[in-house]
Amino acid sequence: MRSWHGLGNVPEDLGGSVVTIGVFDGIHRGHQRVLGRVAEIAAERGLPSVVVTFDVHPEEILLPGTHPPMLTTQRHRMEIFEDLGMDEVCVLPFTVELSRLSPEEFVRTVLADRLRPVVVVTGEAFRFGHRTSGDVETLRTLGAEYGFTVETVPRAEVGGQAQGLVSAGMVRGRVVAGDVEAAAAALGRPHRVEGVVVRGHQRGRKLGVPTANVESPPHTAIPADAVYAGWLRCVPRDDVPAAYGGERWPAAISIGTNPTFDGVVRTVEAHVVGRDDLDLYGTHVAVEFGYRLRDHSKFESIDALIEQMRADIAETLRLTG
Repeated sequence: MRSWHGLGNVPEDLGGSVVTIGVFDGIHRGHQRVLGRVAEIAAERGLPSVVVTFDVHPEEILLPGTHPPMLTTQRHRMEIFEDLGMDEVCVLPFTVELSRLSPEEFVRTVLADRLRPVVVVTGEAFRFGHRTSGDVETLRTLGAEYGFTVETVPRAEVGGQAQGLVSAGMVRGRVVAGDVEAAAAALGRPHRVEGVVVRGHQRGRKLGVPTANVESPPHTAIPADAVYAGWLRCVPRDDVPAAYGGERWPAAISIGTNPTFDGVVRTVEAHVVGRDDLDLYGTHVAVEFGYRLRDHSKFESIDALIEQMRADIAETLRLTG
């Protein structure tokens, strides 16, 4: 898969394509439907499949300070795009100027002049252009003028009425509430938090349960304070291969302030079950959340905490090992 940053880097010889456009945060089951259809049409017509996305979330530019918690890093999104069969990704710098383009100007400058789509695939609720004034029907009308057709894909639904239609906002809500199983159902995979392993207080090591303290980027969607069962894996970073060959290990995960020690700083810590020989400092890792085990509580003694930690590890191994 190739990626381009900005329209100026789109190859001049791109002679037609099947395109979809969006933020695609999380690349949840609804996004996957759209991307799957893009790949199908591209294969049928012998054309490249192209994703147009953005380098930052539009809300951060349009309403500074309102940046939503992000479900995926850009690196992870690229990995998923490739796994879903996309050929090309065009990452547009989202600017105030771009946000002010009318629907017609957006179609002309982004699509018609550079990507030359034959088909544009979107979700049913797609909006674009200044103040989101364009919708699917606007896109169809402009497509007739600029030589492409538009196909829409119905939204995905999980869990019946209990969860409803899948959206990035819905998934964020599940993550923030700590309902990681519902988030995974909507995503089609466990929610993950990526970051670099940094040195903490090393309390876990002193208690015989060493943990990786993961420092995540700003605006990361971090689940509610609780103890979870999941996995930890090493991932590539800036073209540096993943440590330990990218292995994936069962992990007991704690998010919170360590109330037994009167902590005040919220941390994400993962204990890799059965491995006390790992040197992960400075390593880029992904913490994947499978199950919520329990809420945090303040223990009356260190011995009581250790006993509970051992129970958490046993339950983690049962669920994920």
